[in-house]
Amino acid sequence: MADTFKNIKCPACQKDMVKVFMPTEGVNLDVCLNGCGGIYFDNRELYHFDEQHEKVDELLEKIKGKFFEKTDENLPRNCPVCGAKMVKNFASPKQNVQIDECYTCGGKFLDNGELQKIKAEYKTKEERIDDVTQMIYNSMGTELIMLDKDLEKAKRTKSVLKKLYDKLFGF
Repeated sequence: MADTFKNIKCPACQKDMVKVFMPTEGVNLDVCLNGCGGIYFDNRELYHFDEQHEKVDELLEKIKGKFFEKTDENLPRNCPVCGAKMVKNFASPKQNVQIDECYTCGGKFLDNGELQKIKAEYKTKEERIDDVTQMIYNSMGTELIMLDKDLEKAKRTKSVLKKLYDKLFGF
């Protein structure tokens, strides 16, 4: 996790973002407090704040009672850190929340209210991992089973997919 220390502009409304220090992880989140209420997470920062038990009190205190302007979430956005075009992806297999991701530097931008929606999706990291593992298994499982041709090997494959998820997402 590499925190961006420079001041950045919001990719949604182009207003200056404000650094909000999150002491539990020792990082600064960039929040559009004077515009749309969006939040920019540097590479891998989001994973420290996306579960229900993970504390975001400082962030909630900063946005409490504020009115944020609406933005068009369908417009293309550029990464405020490296300038690359951001890509829209779903935050989880449930496909309830679509976020903007930078494939160049790994940053993620969430529109106002999306962090709360993501936090509400799963109670634990294990639930999220199980859901991702099931999604991968559903899309590739038949092919893997055909390659293995053995039920016991197929059962172990699901465990291998869980390890693959851990490697990809750093858990």
